[in-house]
Amino acid sequence: MNRYPVWKYIVIAVALLFGATYTAPNFFGEAPAVQISSQRPTVKVDATLLTRIETSLKSAGVAYEAAYVETVGLNVTARVRLADTDTQIRARDALETALNPDPKDPTYVVALSLLSRSPRWLASVRALPMYLGLDLRGGVHFLMQVNTAEAVNKRLEALVGDLRTLLREKDVRHAGITRAGERIEIRFREAETRTKGENVIRDSFGTELALREDASGTDLLLVATLSPAAAKAVADSALKQNITTLHNRINELGVAEPVIQQQGADRVVVQLPGVQDTARAKDIIGRTATLEARLVDFSAEGQAAVAGGAPVPFGSERFTVGRGAPVVLKKEIIFSGQQLQGAQATFDENQRPAVSIDLNESAGRHLRKVSRENIKKPMAIVLFEKGRGEVLTVATIQDELGSRFRITGLESPQMANDLALLLRAGALAAPMDIIEERTIGPSLGKENIDRGFRATAFGFLAIAVFMIFYYRVFGLISVAGLTVNIGLLVGLLSLLQATLTLPGIAAVALTLGMAIDANVLINERVREELRRGATAQQAITQGYDRAFATILDSNVTTLIAGIFLFMLGSGPIRGFAVVHCLGILTSIFSAVFVSRGIVNLVYGSRRRLATLSVGQVWTGGKTAALKA
Repeated sequence: MNRYPVWKYIVIAVALLFGATYTAPNFFGEAPAVQISSQRPTVKVDATLLTRIETSLKSAGVAYEAAYVETVGLNVTARVRLADTDTQIRARDALETALNPDPKDPTYVVALSLLSRSPRWLASVRALPMYLGLDLRGGVHFLMQVNTAEAVNKRLEALVGDLRTLLREKDVRHAGITRAGERIEIRFREAETRTKGENVIRDSFGTELALREDASGTDLLLVATLSPAAAKAVADSALKQNITTLHNRINELGVAEPVIQQQGADRVVVQLPGVQDTARAKDIIGRTATLEARLVDFSAEGQAAVAGGAPVPFGSERFTVGRGAPVVLKKEIIFSGQQLQGAQATFDENQRPAVSIDLNESAGRHLRKVSRENIKKPMAIVLFEKGRGEVLTVATIQDELGSRFRITGLESPQMANDLALLLRAGALAAPMDIIEERTIGPSLGKENIDRGFRATAFGFLAIAVFMIFYYRVFGLISVAGLTVNIGLLVGLLSLLQATLTLPGIAAVALTLGMAIDANVLINERVREELRRGATAQQAITQGYDRAFATILDSNVTTLIAGIFLFMLGSGPIRGFAVVHCLGILTSIFSAVFVSRGIVNLVYGSRRRLATLSVGQVWTGGKTAALKA
């Protein structure tokens, strides 16, 4: 007889429960919402802000379904779920007015968003709906050109100062350093001094600079240019930093699954599914920012300016730490964000939160000199955006610093993580221009979804009718296994938070065909065993066992193709490959394991089983009906 052990039925039951739980959120739909995030790194989103949000909405007479603070990774946002889009617009306007009284200097980003209507208990077990791609949800697509030439230009400008500082420290006398296009010309009076300077530069900059000797009138020249490898490294670094910065900024928009990827040598594709406010998206993506480190002005005039009333002394500027205490900083820049090579959250020797910072060699030399002369004095890190500067942190210089140092005295590991993130991605390394923009409306996305799901549903219905008509009870069991397969596939995609696109829906339809193919193989094998004269129980056992090898071979070869599609493809092709590969795995499980379990429940307990309802069997020109 054909019987499963209890543990196999437990596995099937768990799989069914998993599929039902993680598929369910996709049927609840989405609700309009407003998301509030901090635009200033020193202003946090917390319970106090949530109280302000609720009070502002009540004062404006805006009804809302739910309001809460959500933390995803390092990003903390407040979300307000609303009943309809009209209420969503009213809520956005009310919150914009209440939270940003000065529109020219906003503190918070108030963005339109969408939230799942699924119950909170499902969200508590990470049962969330699948992300929908741009073609299904609507949104905006940007193609951005990165000005890598400007990144190289900035590096050359920095090198002029670095070379001047290096030669002064090494006591190499020169007659001036100028830049002519992509060349840096260093003038000398004597050949011996030029040779000494060349050796010093080679020792410090290695292969980054290509050097050659030249002459201009009575002056001896040493011409320095960026080597091709160094220029490419600068351009690549600028592109990667811009992508990281874009990720950081787009988090403010509440986009669930943005696509930000490199295209070619100097372009970046940005796709923002579900974004309703495209103007705000362009504003956030395109804003420029720079990072600078400066000394705090502790002169009597500077402190008087902090207290208020007195003018800011010459050579200094007045800032605020977030929207809080004022501070006066000197204009001299110790190092900038372009000279920052890395920033990581860590802990000091007393296990207190800290941020470890790495600078390039030239910035390290300058910081060493400045810090040596200003021990026990505070240094501030300032983020400049849209012409306004905001102090991220003020730290006291405890010792002579160099290319590597730590910022300590931070309140929490969260603050250390936030500061490290801002230091790494607070500014664009090179300017970017939007050269292509496409907007896909939600109505078009809904139409794509409807068409895709209608095609899948009709395909499923056609397969079900054929299987039941042709294979009778075994066909009905195959359809049940196919239903489990679709449920498991959608559940896996939801659990992995994969992005479903139109090609992904096509992959689901393809999975249906491949899954039913396995059941056809099994059913035909069972028929073949019956033709050979096997008993019904033997036909079931041998039919499943002999069909399994064929099913495994065909699915493994297709899986290999899907893996290479994922590895070598991009965008929609990768989305197709993900659904395709997961569909193969769920197909094998449902077609072999689950359908066999159902067959065993229906027929396995019968000791004397004379017939099987597996359709018609033709033997020697005669038709034998095998019906239970």
